[in-house]
Amino acid sequence: MPEALAELIVATIEQGVAQAGTLTAYRKPLVAFAPADDPQFAALRHLAEPTHMLPEDLCPGARSVVSFFLPFDVSVVQANAAHRSRVAREWAVAYVETNALIGCITARLIALLGEWGVRAGAEPATGNFDPETLISRWSHKSVAVVAGLGSFGLHHMVITDAGCAGRFGSLVVAADLPPSPRVVKERCLYFYDGSCRACVDQCPIGALDVDGGIDKQRCWQRCLVFAEQFKALGVAEICGKCAIGPCALASTVEE
Repeated sequence: MPEALAELIVATIEQGVAQAGTLTAYRKPLVAFAPADDPQFAALRHLAEPTHMLPEDLCPGARSVVSFFLPFDVSVVQANAAHRSRVAREWAVAYVETNALIGCITARLIALLGEWGVRAGAEPATGNFDPETLISRWSHKSVAVVAGLGSFGLHHMVITDAGCAGRFGSLVVAADLPPSPRVVKERCLYFYDGSCRACVDQCPIGALDVDGGIDKQRCWQRCLVFAEQFKALGVAEICGKCAIGPCALASTVEE
């Protein structure tokens, strides 16, 4: 049963991407599973946000958490890297389309799992954050780290083995799934040996620094500028200049 459910979930995510019909192209999705009682979920209330939800809050009887990453095609990254300050339309389209795609995938998974008699719950891909602190009460990025999909870089993005240019989704399931191995390794070159600070250098407003700081409000105000510019596409509070460096498409730290 756990293995069959895991196969169903992975196949549904991969099928959802393959049949998305979006302008945005993607690389192969990454999927990982974590036990809902992993103590790192509770630790997020100390590390990230005191009111961060636990898996049980999303799905009563939670047993497992699914994290997945939809990595953008290289063309999306190249488009946004073409100009230092101007955000590419391709990047805005990718943001809007991928958030919608994640919603479709999680809705499909909840319905399919329901046919198996398994409850599941999910949060939207974006928009579920405190407007004052700009901190999410269910951080898909933090969930991805707990599940073993990646690790945080200097830019406060999660770097996976497929890089950081893409979007994360997650799902809480009231059934056991085989936990994915959590390989603890450094994927950010700056944290590894100090040899890269591309994200800091590429931020056009100086919102990042090499001490690991981030001016969230300054970053957010810039994102709102482009949300207005691209409002015809949908909600596109984006910039992405910190996510187009060497770690955009792969982990840059060699094994």
